Amino acid sequence: MVKPVFTSRSIPMSEPQPTDPVPSYPVPTYSAYQVPDGPKVPTSPPYSPPAEVPAATDKPIELETWKSDADRKSAGVPTPLPAEERVGYALVGLGHLTLEEILPALSTCRKSKSVALVSGNPEKLQKVARQYGIKSENCFSYETYDQLKDNAEVQVIYIVLPNSMHAEFTIRGARAGKHILCEKPMANSVAECQAMIDACQQSNRKLMIAYRIQYEPYNRYVREQVQKQEFGKPKFVDAYNCQSSANPRHWRHIKALAGGGALPDIGLYCLNTTRFILGEEPVEVSAYVHSDPDNPLFREVEEVCTWQMKFPSGVIAQCATHYNVHEARQYRVMTERGGYELAQAYAYSGQKLTTSRADGAIVRQEQVSITPKNQFAMEMDVFSACILEDKVPYSGGEEGLQDQRIMEAIYQSARERRPIPLPIIEKKDAFRGQEPELD
Repeated sequence: MVKPVFTSRSIPMSEPQPTDPVPSYPVPTYSAYQVPDGPKVPTSPPYSPPAEVPAATDKPIELETWKSDADRKSAGVPTPLPAEERVGYALVGLGHLTLEEILPALSTCRKSKSVALVSGNPEKLQKVARQYGIKSENCFSYETYDQLKDNAEVQVIYIVLPNSMHAEFTIRGARAGKHILCEKPMANSVAECQAMIDACQQSNRKLMIAYRIQYEPYNRYVREQVQKQEFGKPKFVDAYNCQSSANPRHWRHIKALAGGGALPDIGLYCLNTTRFILGEEPVEVSAYVHSDPDNPLFREVEEVCTWQMKFPSGVIAQCATHYNVHEARQYRVMTERGGYELAQAYAYSGQKLTTSRADGAIVRQEQVSITPKNQFAMEMDVFSACILEDKVPYSGGEEGLQDQRIMEAIYQSARERRPIPLPIIEKKDAFRGQEPELD
């Protein structure tokens, strides 16, 4: 049944009166409200729109429809858990990502909340705690980090530290009885990744790597369409993720802390997202690495890395990453009868998707618009759901370990100037856990 929509207007007596049947609704009786120390204003009895209100907190309130199917549906009413039921997070490291993205995102989460902070800078720690209402007793240094074991409010530790610190703080956190969400790259070596997985398994704690792209709506849409072979089989992927840099003293330019340069920091998005979209693993890589010898930014880490990946299905992926050019983040997936091009593919927001396909004598290009969502809030709520519902994380430790194996093969190929074969993995999505339920 279509609910009526009303528009108020004055009808002059000389104008013909409407003859269509009008639904019978009570006509509000208008009166006047005296504004204190002001004029009288019209008023009517309070009106509350009809709504269906399920008792369960995870079921949305259903409001009456007021738009037709001609418009895109709204995102719907959020269903946040009560604060006391949300999963408590301790954020370890208060750098750019935590302060600019993660902490603000937590305020929009439905299943997650910030309850503790860990930092090596006492002044920064105290200020951020005041800003976000974190209790002083829930603020820890790197030296007192292990005391999180006795804090019942903390269920998850989110590791947002330089790459070289990921393994140590993951292992210590798991031994403290906490689940671990770790930023990418997982670590600086295959051995470190495996040690992190082992520590979490031994402590019966969950481990998830923060591959936010795997939960971002546009990238998930491209994966879905490619997997369905909407435009035929995928044949070629062209991906690049590039940005500039300016501070040679930043930890990302110190190999002992970062493990590498552009590849593990931003090139990893090209690698992981290509694997995610195709749902298969490369069987061979071939790479080239270069750094300007006169640029102090790249005394220890690479400036640019390009590589090709060959997949069992025959798909070839051409990837590139650069630390010294204007920002560019994009990929194209070319298929038998069309293609997908995602601009700002790896950015925190602003994705723009274009599809193209032949339609007789013309090439039809279409812009796909999807309601954007906060990627950090989504990944944290996905992990919280895994804890609340005892599910295997979709982007678990094995996913991060596989990326590290491939990155090491990429570096080997660049050093030895030859293609490097990789183990053949026949299983689809071999290193991923249970498919997440996303709103």
